[in-house]
Amino acid sequence: MIPEISLLNRQRGRRIDFGSLSRFALDALGKVQKVRRNALPAEIVVVLVSDRRISAIHQEFMQIAGPTDVITFQHGEIIISVETAHRQATDLGQGLYEELCLYMVHGLLHLAGYDDRTRSGSREMKRLQQRLLREIR
Repeated sequence: MIPEISLLNRQRGRRIDFGSLSRFALDALGKVQKVRRNALPAEIVVVLVSDRRISAIHQEFMQIAGPTDVITFQHGEIIISVETAHRQATDLGQGLYEELCLYMVHGLLHLAGYDDRTRSGSREMKRLQQRLLREIR
């Protein structure tokens, strides 16, 4: 079964090339399906939000104050803060689009059963993220 992926833009702070990001999402989903550890949800929704919104979600579900880059829910929802992505992209000297793509791959890998809470898991995820990003671009 091939999962469906959709994107929702629930922020107004940054202009997003939604067509390109949607095409990337489909490509990334295909790549992650090939390396998955667990079955992916039948429907995946990527929601682009503000720092204010992701902070509320971060507090409600993880009891951690403040914004974060990406939160993945195992039922198939990936929440991405566009403001955090913009800050990180600026700090790293890259574009917002590239940072959003990284966060999307990161969230998809979590849905596929990868975990970055340990040192070895984090290294594995980072290597895989970089490989998949290179393959997709």
